[in-house]
Amino acid sequence: MARFVYRMQSVLNIKQKTEGQIKMEFAEAQAELNRQIDILNEYVDRKEKYLLEAEELRNAEVLKLQDILDNQYATAQMDSMIVSQLRNVKKAEGEVEKVRVRLARAIQERKMQETLRDRAYAEYLEEEKQEEAKETDQRTSFTYTKRQRENASEE
Repeated sequence: MARFVYRMQSVLNIKQKTEGQIKMEFAEAQAELNRQIDILNEYVDRKEKYLLEAEELRNAEVLKLQDILDNQYATAQMDSMIVSQLRNVKKAEGEVEKVRVRLARAIQERKMQETLRDRAYAEYLEEEKQEEAKETDQRTSFTYTKRQRENASEE
């Protein structure tokens, strides 16, 4: 029995390799997005601490004007940093989405190649089955003819 060789195996190998590379890119993009979200959460937490500090400063028995002004400035700075970080998060989300689309396409192409390979293998098996049946028929025919000749020569 001959061995099955998929003539487009090199294409399938390239598709698998490409998919692996894009998966790595996706993981990197997702890690960057997570990092940006962590930074954003840190800024939000810091702003909340400033707001709590502002409330304490305003409720203190002795109002410290400079501390209140510094706190207001810090809160305003955190607002601008949060807005800037939101842009970074959106940019990272866009990058993740771009890579996700590329990954989905690569997976689809690999699966298509695998389907083609499976069909080619099924055709190969069918051809082998037909070839085997043909050989069996030839053997049977040869054996039958040989027996007929032997019986004819005995008579």
